[in-house]
Amino acid sequence: MKTFICCILAICLLLTSAFAQKDALRPFTVDDELNMVSIGSALMSPDGRQVFYSKTELDWAKNKRKTTYYMVSANGGEPQQYIGDAGGGSFQFSPDGKHLSFTREFEKKEQLYLMPTCGGEAVRITNHRGGIGSYQWSKDGKKIFFSAEETLSDEDQKEHDLGADPIFIDEGPNGKNQEAWINLWEFDLAERKERRITNENLLFEGFDVSPDGNRIVFSARRENRVNHPYRAELYTAEVGTGEVIRLTNNNAPEENPVWAPDGKTFMYRAPSDKDYYLTQGYFWLMNPDTREKRKYEYNNGAVEYDTDGKAVWMPDGKSILFNEARRTNSNLYRMDIKTGKVTAITDVTGNLRVIAYSKDRKKMVYSFSDFTTPSDIYVSRVGNLKPIRLTKANPWIKEEILLAKGDIIRWKSKGGMEIEGAFYLPGDYQEGTRIPLILFVHGGPPAHFENGFRADFHMYTGLGYAVLAPNVRGSDSYGDKILRGLIGEVGDGEFIDQMSGVDHVIELGYVDPDQLGIRGGSWGGVSSGYTITQTDRFKAASVICGVCNWAAEVGPGFSFDVGLWYIGGKPWTNREEWVKRSSITHVTNVTKTAVLFIHGAEDQTSSVGQSLMYSSALMDIGKVPVRYIKFPRESHGFNEPRHIRIFSVEEIKWMQKYVRGIEWEPWKRDSDL
Repeated sequence: MKTFICCILAICLLLTSAFAQKDALRPFTVDDELNMVSIGSALMSPDGRQVFYSKTELDWAKNKRKTTYYMVSANGGEPQQYIGDAGGGSFQFSPDGKHLSFTREFEKKEQLYLMPTCGGEAVRITNHRGGIGSYQWSKDGKKIFFSAEETLSDEDQKEHDLGADPIFIDEGPNGKNQEAWINLWEFDLAERKERRITNENLLFEGFDVSPDGNRIVFSARRENRVNHPYRAELYTAEVGTGEVIRLTNNNAPEENPVWAPDGKTFMYRAPSDKDYYLTQGYFWLMNPDTREKRKYEYNNGAVEYDTDGKAVWMPDGKSILFNEARRTNSNLYRMDIKTGKVTAITDVTGNLRVIAYSKDRKKMVYSFSDFTTPSDIYVSRVGNLKPIRLTKANPWIKEEILLAKGDIIRWKSKGGMEIEGAFYLPGDYQEGTRIPLILFVHGGPPAHFENGFRADFHMYTGLGYAVLAPNVRGSDSYGDKILRGLIGEVGDGEFIDQMSGVDHVIELGYVDPDQLGIRGGSWGGVSSGYTITQTDRFKAASVICGVCNWAAEVGPGFSFDVGLWYIGGKPWTNREEWVKRSSITHVTNVTKTAVLFIHGAEDQTSSVGQSLMYSSALMDIGKVPVRYIKFPRESHGFNEPRHIRIFSVEEIKWMQKYVRGIEWEPWKRDSDL
């Protein structure tokens, strides 16, 4: 009896402690998001014994993020700071693992540096006039091959610097901005000498050096119009002679070529060998001597998912490894070269992305996150997942923050199509209560919400909102049927998928139908801007870097997919559809939704005038509250911490005021943090 009573008391104490701990947790704030440490640039030494990585932290005083670099044993332990404050980029281990190579700015140009992995000083090894672009070691470690932009003569450069600098748009290497042709070079480490390999008018998009170092396969374009990605073709270059041979000639983009270990064939990724179809794409194997190629249809024609594109060969050349997202999870997969059969190497719930491998492909370093777990890096054997955690970048989050409860939900939409989404509730949500909802709309369109940590979701749930993040038609991790589901359905298809999801969570009893907000960026801005012209159910909207007039975006923005697939044709050949699918056409329908517009002043993906057009129309009509915030120096994604903070604070103020009727007081930031 005494033992029984002691057990009961112990359980009570544990429960009391757990409830007290939960009560002590606090909501996630915008400053928590800014203060988060991010881990990246992970590499594994060829022998699998060491891992190199970067850690990026906020430097509020300088309004930027500061990156430091570390080396740590693959078995775990205390990391040692590496590289120093001067930093660098494009890090690679030498084939023997004795050096770390990287690029660093020298006299305003990126040059190559070497540093012993055992420690010591970094030594600059190149002084290429145009600076170094991408680069790759030869397999024997004797040479480094690199791409570099062509430069002007001294006289022409002087004239350019004095103001002779007009940009001839879409001519030569120029797109919207002034660019330069790119060529390949080799650098001999023993002699410390560089040598030009190619002398072509090309824009390289990725290259790989053959195992014997005699040939380079690459993807490149001969013009730079922003909406012509399908012009990328495959080429080889003979290292000795510089001869360039074109391997493909079609209207489909080829990318990420990687030589097989025997150097006789290479793997690459392309949607077709004829035209640019809307598909997840396929792996292809080509013999560059015969031009014979093989298309690998996924498991003999089964559903194709979102693959990161670049294959990594197993040393025996019998299979490749690649990352792939299926629905909301990401894992590692292997494809057999002979049969094309794909098998899962890992099977986790969450977002596992392999970043690097040992030379023998027996060990890997990867990142992992899920709904409530921020990303960190881990090491494991390939094929037998037993993680060794190398970093704990943000331990305070689970110790201090009342995190949201995340789950995956599904519902039926137009035509019986099943739509899936991530649904978040506040960590202290009380069953049976109805709370306000923010509908998040993802960009792309070929993108998806994954089972990974999203700071903005936790920020909104910390304020008492539910969050719905649907993977509507057009999303890229559900196979080609969902991916292609947006064809002919721009605006309307997404709208129906989103609203059926909103109705679903209302029917489940979680959401107050009278307190709805919507927000989205990029294509999410397109979709949210269109949605509010089709319904007045949303009290507030945040339209970020969106497009409201498709005809006005031909040329200024990145919109090839709109004409090629989603709407079809051009405004002058398919006028009715281009007008119908533009939210500006329906702008007079916005009568009850307060709209906040946010755009980066340097955005060339969704041109900045789009938000001005839409906001001006609503201001002139005068029926709803409207605000437009333009951020200097920012492009399609925001970088400056103070801008990010203002962005989040102003958006939340907007939602609080118009969704909930609250005059919200923003968080105060300690200027020393």
